[in-house]
Amino acid sequence: MSASLARTGLRLLPLQLALRGLEAAYPVILAVWFGRSAATDAYFFAAAVFGVAGALVYGAFQDSALHPILAAARTRRPEALPAIRAALLGHVLALGAAIAGVVAVLALVLFRLRFGAGEGWTLAASMTTPLVLALVLQGARIYLGATLAAEHRYADAALAAGAGAATALLLLALLHVRVGILAVAWSTLGGELVGLAVVAARARRAGHSLRVSLARPPEVVELARLVGSELAGGAVTRLNAPVDQLLAGVAGVAGGGSLLRYAGDLALLPTSLLQATFLTPFLARTSEAAARDDVAEVARTVRRALVGVMALLGVAGAVLCIFRVPLTALVFGHGRMDEAGVLGAADLVPCYVVGLPGFGALLVLARAHVALRNSRIMVRLGVCNAVLNLVLDAALVGPLGLRGIALATSITHVLVAIVFWRALVLRYRELRALASAASPSPSPSLREAA
Repeated sequence: MSASLARTGLRLLPLQLALRGLEAAYPVILAVWFGRSAATDAYFFAAAVFGVAGALVYGAFQDSALHPILAAARTRRPEALPAIRAALLGHVLALGAAIAGVVAVLALVLFRLRFGAGEGWTLAASMTTPLVLALVLQGARIYLGATLAAEHRYADAALAAGAGAATALLLLALLHVRVGILAVAWSTLGGELVGLAVVAARARRAGHSLRVSLARPPEVVELARLVGSELAGGAVTRLNAPVDQLLAGVAGVAGGGSLLRYAGDLALLPTSLLQATFLTPFLARTSEAAARDDVAEVARTVRRALVGVMALLGVAGAVLCIFRVPLTALVFGHGRMDEAGVLGAADLVPCYVVGLPGFGALLVLARAHVALRNSRIMVRLGVCNAVLNLVLDAALVGPLGLRGIALATSITHVLVAIVFWRALVLRYRELRALASAASPSPSPSLREAA
């Protein structure tokens, strides 16, 4: 992990800790006010379904090919940046609206399959409108935050997300008694509206005009090509969450889907902080090196990042595992959350923690491929991820119950990270071959990277 990237991460850490604290309050509040029940299972299933749709909307911009595209435009066509940003914003809104309409229909079908025609169906279906609207706003917010992050303005997106999270918590406090678990969906919508307003104000202050167009400059066309693979891979991978929730029913534990979600949120908290403080600057830096055709710098940065990230997550995972019971009790052991539920969630934490270093490596390697515009690999690895998770879920849920589902997630992360690394080595070799074909004397950077 390079010193400059580490310093950037440390500067962002206090802000991100505050933001993640707000976001972490959500599952805590849900546990306090709602505990575990069929109603919470309905919400978490609905959230998982819309998470797949969210991957299609915000996956196009958050830590995506947008970074190398904008880095190349700043280097080679700086005068075209305003038009490029206007075209991108226009397509973000159009894409979000189109996806929202399709998802609204598909979500209702899935809710009927999962809950039949009973109370669970009614509750999940009533969440469709606020979650669909939040999806569109979320896409615009994350796009604007990503364009600012590509210019090394990392704090702007965090401030907007923090304002949105605080608003959502306030609305949830005001609505939960009268509305019940449905208040979570409506508070999410209110939070996204405020978050979008904040990041739009920050973008205007940075000199972005916020114009909207549906023009298609070359950068937009290329981004669509690269992001198409990223979106497809991300959407397939997002299927893991609803699959886990569905198979939780096989374990025969009351509120099992909720316990998986609570334990997973706690165990994967270190990776959430990692993404917020380190991985976005890492992608921006590697994208700029790739725009200069300095693949050797990309390779060095990736190697250092892998060592640092895996070591940090190994330590964080050990701490979480050792103190899992008091931590779970501290976070979730309040209100309507019963002691058996707290202990059940704590029991699942080690099964998630064992895969933390592998998941961190996966996150770093995925961004390295994005920086090198190798996004076509994302579809294949997304399918690999989803298939592995499904097979392991099915194989382990019988003998191990909920622990088997959590352990399947960890094993999947490790195996996919290994495949990602092998693919990156092949990408370096491909770049060396291209450089050799273009010139009898390949550039030192490409030769070293290979």
